[in-house]
Amino acid sequence: MSDTVPEAMAGDGTAEAGPDHDPAAPAPLNVPRTPTGNAEVDARLERLGDADHLATDGHVEVYEDVHRGLRDTLTALDARPGPSAPSPSYGQHRS
Repeated sequence: MSDTVPEAMAGDGTAEAGPDHDPAAPAPLNVPRTPTGNAEVDARLERLGDADHLATDGHVEVYEDVHRGLRDTLTALDARPGPSAPSPSYGQHRS
């Protein structure tokens, strides 16, 4: 009987991955992103995938960029000209 541990086994008895595997390396979360139908919003949501290839400390920059872009898109919706609101006197009866 031998007291040596085979190379393919880690100290806890689990099999080790190949030499290129780094468990501390960024790994994609593979979170599905369903298209909204709005091209601007969909582009911002796809940008979230950029965080999959970054270390955790790099996620904040991506999240802030996406948040800023979504906020700008919503703000632009408020700024678009649309039908004017009825005047305050609309529907009031004159005596």
